[in-house]
Amino acid sequence: MTNRLGRETSPYLLQHAHNPVDWYPWGEEALALARGNDRPILLSIGYSACHWCHVMERESFEDSETARLMNRHFVNIKVDREERPDVDSVYMRAVQAMTGQGGWPLTAFLTPQGVPFHGGTYFPPTPRHGMPSFRQVLRAAADAYTSRRAEVASRGDHLTEVLARSATEAQPASGHFDAPDGRIFAHAVSAAGRTFDPSNGGFGTAPKFPQPVFLDFLLRTGGPRSHGASMALHTLARMAAGGIRDHAGGGFHRYSVDARWLVPHFEKMLYDNALIARALTRAHLLGADGMGPVAEETLDYVVEDLTSPDGAFFSARDADSEGEEGAFYLWTPAQIHEALEPDAARLVSRVYDVSDAGNFEGRNILHLPHDLEAISRQEGIRRDELDRLLRKSLDVLKARRSTRPEPLRDEKVITSWNGFAIRALAEAGPALGRADYTRAAERAAGFLLETVRRGDRLQRIVTAGRVHIDGFLEDYGSLGNACLSLYEATLDPRWLAEADWIAGTMVAHFWSNAEQGLFYDAPTNEEGLPVRSRDIMDNATPSGNSLATELLARSAAITGNAEHAGLAERVLARERGTMERYPQAAGRLLSTAVVCETSRLEITLVGPLERVAGMHGRAHGDPHPNRIIVGGDPADPAVARLPALEGRADRVGEAFVCLGSTCQEPAASTEALDTALKQAQSVSAGD
Repeated sequence: MTNRLGRETSPYLLQHAHNPVDWYPWGEEALALARGNDRPILLSIGYSACHWCHVMERESFEDSETARLMNRHFVNIKVDREERPDVDSVYMRAVQAMTGQGGWPLTAFLTPQGVPFHGGTYFPPTPRHGMPSFRQVLRAAADAYTSRRAEVASRGDHLTEVLARSATEAQPASGHFDAPDGRIFAHAVSAAGRTFDPSNGGFGTAPKFPQPVFLDFLLRTGGPRSHGASMALHTLARMAAGGIRDHAGGGFHRYSVDARWLVPHFEKMLYDNALIARALTRAHLLGADGMGPVAEETLDYVVEDLTSPDGAFFSARDADSEGEEGAFYLWTPAQIHEALEPDAARLVSRVYDVSDAGNFEGRNILHLPHDLEAISRQEGIRRDELDRLLRKSLDVLKARRSTRPEPLRDEKVITSWNGFAIRALAEAGPALGRADYTRAAERAAGFLLETVRRGDRLQRIVTAGRVHIDGFLEDYGSLGNACLSLYEATLDPRWLAEADWIAGTMVAHFWSNAEQGLFYDAPTNEEGLPVRSRDIMDNATPSGNSLATELLARSAAITGNAEHAGLAERVLARERGTMERYPQAAGRLLSTAVVCETSRLEITLVGPLERVAGMHGRAHGDPHPNRIIVGGDPADPAVARLPALEGRADRVGEAFVCLGSTCQEPAASTEALDTALKQAQSVSAGD
């Protein structure tokens, strides 16, 4: 027998469809019931690949006595945070304000009007480690609402005020804004340095999250030997060596529970892999050894495992299989020796630290604790031959592993997450010489724009053939930026037109007003939410406001749209304080500010892609932090009217390199373009 969640398409909600809990999805039916019966709401938020969400379901939501308590005292609402980031954002901030911490599963108790008054994250079935049991929490929340209504109302009013204030706290009393500048960037790098782990990379102690959005900013703060870039490159190298990377199958797991990147939570998210791949591609452009192959391996995983039949990308792979976290990814020495020839098994066990004792509950997570150059010398094998042998062995292990029961794949297609993947593929395609990546990006973008565009709106979710939920700010910002990257990767003006449409539609639906200088996250104020969601901080993904600002700044740089430039500058100036106070939560804003405050390297290629292909590839190899590639066939009116093509339409087959207002001699070959870019680089270094 199923509850109301059985009618949903979200894999996460469907996982709870057979619970004895009388679950409702978020919506008017549940909210009206709460108001009509004056019953508080128990709101539970999670996602399908969340390990602790599964644990709490097994321990509490499948327990009949716990379900009776929930059904007796509350209207129970289950939310997939990936479908409803607005609901998640509002109540996550509320729980963080109440408890000082957040995470998933998120548990919030609300008044019938949606005002939070109590909450937390995971609660165990029995008291332990200083945490009350979930049943104790249920009874306490029900008693508070029944017996201490004035206290509940007062606490709810306070939290609502906190939530409302958080949307405008950056507004200075004078109303005057100063644009971010080099001092803000230097401060962000310095602040990161205070928590940087010089041994293992990353910031702070366990648990460690990849933070690819902030790493991307650090990689834009100077050459590879700058303090910011060196921290980012070391972090990426240690992550690539750690167990957070799936060495056999490609891609990265969600985060590491330890400081060494060894033991991950094993879920694999589309957004993590897309954002990490972008950072790895930039590291490759800066000349970091080994980062290009890891970027390719990561994107190969996305293409191979997460591509839908329509060409879009699925959301995630679960952490659990066979009822156990990480079972799909772990190895015993016997399994290694079963799969490989004796010499190969010995070498793989040495290189990837496979032992009888294991490094995770008696089994082994593959990782690289030793320097491969040293192993190459000790084994008497050339380094390239060692790499070949290891790759061949890992391919065998991957094939053997594929016979195991696989973790659940969440087959939701999420617009914003697809935007991250499309952008990563579009940028890596020409940078890494992988035209197949560019084709995959075009196919996914074409499907999305045909499927999720409804009138003058984008939709957020495609699941089991159903397209639903109005898109949020992050969906517009992410997909718009992806289209701009596709334009640079193909010189096809179609993608520039799509980005322009998305940007204009986004401003129409999400911009608040000139006085506030901000975007809202949701197109409307959803009934039931105490405030209209708006979050400037990056979380696991860039914030909607940072994506929107980046889209407008990039669009303006190519098209000359002064309105878009002005709005981007307004948000960046308004959020200078955010970048200064919370730099690691403002990575994408900082990266956009670097673009706006750094002299632009504009590379204009005149002619269709096939005419300028060699120069196009060289242009994409330049690591300048504010590089844009403009051009295309001037016979197309959409290309001819671009500012960079003015006076150059008859120079087909040539490239123009300008750094700020300083332009090099036109280049008519890849070699000449290389010379022009090196001259521009010299000018930039002199600045």
